[in-house]
Amino acid sequence: MKKIQMVDLKGQYEEIKNQVNNSVFNVIDSAAFINGPEVHAFQQDLEEYLGVKHVIPCANGTDALQVAMMGLGLKPGDEVITVDFTFAATVEVIALLQFTPVLIDVDPNTFNIDIDQLKHAITSKTKAIVPVHLFGQVANMDEIMNIAKEHDLFVIEDNAQAIGASYRSKNGSKQKAGTIGHVGATSFFPSKNLGCYGDGGAVFTNDDDLAHTIRGIVNHGMYERYHHDVVGVNSRLDSIQAAVLRAKLPKLEAYNNARRSAARKYNEAFKEVEQIITPKVEQHCPSSGSSNYCNDCDCHVFHQYTLKVKDVDRDGLVKHLNENGIPCGVYYPIPLHKQKAYADKHYDEKNFEVTNTISDEVISLPMHTELDDEQIEFITAKVKEFIQN
Repeated sequence: MKKIQMVDLKGQYEEIKNQVNNSVFNVIDSAAFINGPEVHAFQQDLEEYLGVKHVIPCANGTDALQVAMMGLGLKPGDEVITVDFTFAATVEVIALLQFTPVLIDVDPNTFNIDIDQLKHAITSKTKAIVPVHLFGQVANMDEIMNIAKEHDLFVIEDNAQAIGASYRSKNGSKQKAGTIGHVGATSFFPSKNLGCYGDGGAVFTNDDDLAHTIRGIVNHGMYERYHHDVVGVNSRLDSIQAAVLRAKLPKLEAYNNARRSAARKYNEAFKEVEQIITPKVEQHCPSSGSSNYCNDCDCHVFHQYTLKVKDVDRDGLVKHLNENGIPCGVYYPIPLHKQKAYADKHYDEKNFEVTNTISDEVISLPMHTELDDEQIEFITAKVKEFIQN
């Protein structure tokens, strides 16, 4: 059995090596390293894939969130609601821009934003909602957009973990994650489902005026050289990373299908283990019925395969897996409201019951496009060995 990786970037590279190498050397030969043809071509390719009018590439996923918020014209002190259970970048940019982050709990099954808490968190100062499509599953965008419309709020989709996922609305329409709200942001960090070989990110929107504003923001506020019309930043996707992403984008559907296949195999192996709760797929998907996973939908792309373990020494399980050569992760061990940087005396622990609980229960197993049956059988056997002995 080949060595198990949490993310097997080298194995993935071997399949596309020639195309990636040729694309990268073409960039070097052209010396068009910044805003070169590869960047513009990737932008157009991604717009077509997502079915969105505007993709604005930028330097990384955190910048994507930041410039998206800058483009909306929010003011210091404006409240922005997001989830307590996510990576810090989501709330980091809210605080950095001097907006007021309002953290709320998540759904215990999907780990996405709790709709009831969202409704109760809105005040006269609320200006935006940031749903996070965590671990690759799209949040309940029907409800979120209805709430936003009712209260005249912006919706900024944090799509860093769900590139390629789709959402079926109750009206039957289908859209790619990140293209449903007013603006979406994603990351191309190497471990993402669509990852480059360094840092990279992008912003998506169907709003022409917002796209124009954001294009200026990512380039020092310039639309014409040395004419600074808005306050901007320096956040550009370089041409070499764009070349890598162009090579990978046509394979994204296959990559995501491979992840779904691995998830199904994990689920099957764990279905009789009562201490393990396997990932739940959002039930608004018509084909999911009452099962944990729907076989023919694309509403979850499994950036992570995250279990909840009940009445189990989670940290002991992590140690056991590592001792057997199985990498794993805990995403996320400390809720954001308990982090020193984002603590607020107004937070009430009873409003974070789910996050406080799952932070002690979650464990993410290896998940990538190169996982094979032998590896999955070994991983699942070692998990069950610890739990059942």
